Amino acid sequence: MKKSKWTLILLVVLAIGCTDNKNFVPKPSTYLELNLPSREYEEYRDTCGFHFSKPTYFDVEQVQPSSCNRDITFGDLNGTLHLSAIEMDTTLAAYVNYAIDKVGEHKIKATAIYDTNIVRPEDRVYGTFFELQGNVASPFQFYVTDSIQHFYSGVVYFNTRPNYDSIKPTLNFVRKDLLELMNTIDWSN
Repeated sequence: MKKSKWTLILLVVLAIGCTDNKNFVPKPSTYLELNLPSREYEEYRDTCGFHFSKPTYFDVEQVQPSSCNRDITFGDLNGTLHLSAIEMDTTLAAYVNYAIDKVGEHKIKATAIYDTNIVRPEDRVYGTFFELQGNVASPFQFYVTDSIQHFYSGVVYFNTRPNYDSIKPTLNFVRKDLLELMNTIDWSN
């Protein structure tokens, strides 16, 4: 009798605990507040003889005193463009293939890879901008060349874990400025 009394009490407690009719209301959607910098452009002239239009939030730093390689940091957006100046001493195809192979290294993680060609024959500027979607380490890569003497390769990294959905608004913002750089780079005085 004592055992069935405790069993009955336990069943009543469980029944009361499991039948509590609370109306659950889903939480509203939330979004990250992004404080994107203002988009004002200025001309950047480099001692290595190239120049381009850059947004004011880009900071250009020389990597080594004797090289034309540059690290371009994105301020509060916590990213860096590594711009490598490569002296051409072989065929153009070798450099283009190397740049494309570097993009190909990210195929494992990329969900899509889009390319945009830059062709400005009046300034002898040609290149390709690659946008890698998905949780990749480098969401943007590009090369730009005059096809004879100058070849520049650019790779963008953000100092954060690659979570594409979270950084997509920042990527969309920076993408426009990287294309502006490619569309305005020039080697003439």
